[in-house]
Amino acid sequence: MPVTAPPKFSCYIWQHPAWPQLTFDAMALTSALEQARLEQGRLLGLLGAIGLDQANAIQRELWVQEAQATAAIEGEQLNVESLRSSVAHRLKLANEPGPDRSVDGLVQMMEDALANHGTSMDLDRLCRWQSALFPGGTSGITRIVVGRFRDHADAMQIVSGTLGREVVHYEAPPSAQVPAEMTSLLAWFENTRPVAGVTTLNGIARAALVHLWFESIHPFEDGNGRLGRALADMALAQDMHAQDSQANSALVRVYGMAHQMLKHRAAYYDALNQAQRLRDALPTTSTIDVTPWVRWFIQTFTSACTASQAIVRDATDKAHFRIRATQCHINPRQSKVLERLLEAGHVGSGGGFLGGMSSDKYCKITGTSKATATRDLTDLLAKGLLRVEGMGKATRYAVNVPGWAQPSAKS
Repeated sequence: MPVTAPPKFSCYIWQHPAWPQLTFDAMALTSALEQARLEQGRLLGLLGAIGLDQANAIQRELWVQEAQATAAIEGEQLNVESLRSSVAHRLKLANEPGPDRSVDGLVQMMEDALANHGTSMDLDRLCRWQSALFPGGTSGITRIVVGRFRDHADAMQIVSGTLGREVVHYEAPPSAQVPAEMTSLLAWFENTRPVAGVTTLNGIARAALVHLWFESIHPFEDGNGRLGRALADMALAQDMHAQDSQANSALVRVYGMAHQMLKHRAAYYDALNQAQRLRDALPTTSTIDVTPWVRWFIQTFTSACTASQAIVRDATDKAHFRIRATQCHINPRQSKVLERLLEAGHVGSGGGFLGGMSSDKYCKITGTSKATATRDLTDLLAKGLLRVEGMGKATRYAVNVPGWAQPSAKS
């Protein structure tokens, strides 16, 4: 009699008999985790060497970038000025938050996840996070349930495509199961939280697991992506504190995880989708192996640390250059132009002053005459604050920061 192959088992992750027992192969991830810790240490070392004021300035700008990114992943564009105002308010640099309540709600949620990472996460706190994202009770012009889990009878699906050609990427557990599912998740999150430096689970891997688990439940009618990323950030803050009790957990923002997820959004969604849709798994399997997802998360964390290192180095370069410029006793016109060039950055950081600085552009920026512009630029060259490229009408000036590459001289 021929041997019959065991039946194939294709399901969503929460339909697997072993749910929610998520596991990963720690040995297979040893190298990736070691690299992640190495880049994390390098980043924190750079931050520790630049001084509190400069670290706070970097943190402020990256908080803005992270908030923009976590919203943009969901296709939402935030008002940047309102966002900057809200961040400044949370950092006690401004008296009032921005005028957009939903933007300020996102900033509040991000702050609570990091500043209060040591406080237990419970259902009430999570629901308050979601309420903060939708202060008017609407998502766009659509009224949604806020401050409590979804309760609609329809399936919660992640879909794409045009009407009539929709592709279902994932279907979450029915609404009736959500309270029990979330109770299990939050109990696990609390039980695995590092206490007094004692960890039972690698902190970066734990952040990967809580993000996947939360997104798989998809407990709210809207805002799940932003909430899931905030939970991952909270887990990373707890991990940082476990490694160094004196560490400023707010510096988790400088990891730039949301920014990296946005940069590789297609890969992010694909990695989640692959982890949430299980194929060829035997129904008798006692656990669910999500090693590929954890590996992707760790590698993204490593890339985020590397990218943030470049940002910190650029900020350090700018700070040193500003000191040099001050010591050269430059005039206000020159200071204004140099600041524009510094803020534009350089090609290596994805920036650069378009076409380089010319005498004509100097005149427009400072409102001065061509003769004065020429004298100012010549003086900056003599002081070593600018370098020159090209000749004649093609002459362009670039800020003279060691290691900074500039755009080619094109008008």
